[in-house]
Amino acid sequence: MKNSKKQYFRKTVLSFMLFTAVLSNIKAQNQVILLWNKIPDEIKAPDYKEKEVINDGKVQSTSLVTIPTLTAFFPNVTKPNQTAVIILPGGGYQHLAIDKEGTKVAQWFNSLGIPAFVLKYRLPNDLIMKNKNVGPLQDAQEAIRYVRQNAAKWNIDPNKIGILGFSAGGHLAATLSTHYEDNVYESAYKVSARPDFSLLIYPVISMQNDITHKGSQINLLGNNPSQDLIDSFSNEKKVTTKTPPAFLIHATDDTVVLPENSIDYYLALKKNGVTAELHLYEKGGHGFGLGVNDTSKYWTRDCEEWLKVNGYK
Repeated sequence: MKNSKKQYFRKTVLSFMLFTAVLSNIKAQNQVILLWNKIPDEIKAPDYKEKEVINDGKVQSTSLVTIPTLTAFFPNVTKPNQTAVIILPGGGYQHLAIDKEGTKVAQWFNSLGIPAFVLKYRLPNDLIMKNKNVGPLQDAQEAIRYVRQNAAKWNIDPNKIGILGFSAGGHLAATLSTHYEDNVYESAYKVSARPDFSLLIYPVISMQNDITHKGSQINLLGNNPSQDLIDSFSNEKKVTTKTPPAFLIHATDDTVVLPENSIDYYLALKKNGVTAELHLYEKGGHGFGLGVNDTSKYWTRDCEEWLKVNGYK
């Protein structure tokens, strides 16, 4: 009788421990972190409220963001000195494709054993920002600094923190990669905002009128930007020898964001002696996320190989 009671007690304790571990893992997978204690250059606009598009219980798209967050996703098994990736969803600087180009991508990185953070960044708007040109960049810089500052807590190597951006999120990732030293706010963290590498997926790179994505240009720079402002946010013109290495992909038949964006950035990296790899797929169009059709669906395999070769996996 005593033995059966002991066995029952042990089973109960083990069940509780397993439940606690599972619960802890679920919490870790969706740890939402407020990026700022005080948002820089914020304008209070009570009627400007965040909007979410929800399908099948999942947030597909987010717009009118006022409170930037990082959502952390960790693999089931953590290792010392891990690589980490901060993900910037696209959406033309008008909304964020938070599921297709955020959550699902973070889960894919976790399957590779890599921690990932989805950044819900503020979208440029004069109603909530004193300078909408740099609002998203402020969030991106702080995201890198936050993860780097807390790297030890998450077993992350502070020298292996990358940025990934889709479409307009790719523009923000490239902007961060070329404007990481720009003093656009006062940070409490005394660490660099430079990403160690960038993964640019069908990115908007340029603001030049002949190849830019017009919607992204208007949303970020306004209706009639000066040539100086256009040049400043045309990231192919801002590459230096210190720009982080990059992995770029684009579909040749992309008519929304022309592949010349990736090509010009790649050539600028090459000219400056920066490690770079560019994949131009024959078909795929725009906005294919992790890859669904045609030759573009294999980009994740190519990206995983690039991470491995460069010591990030």
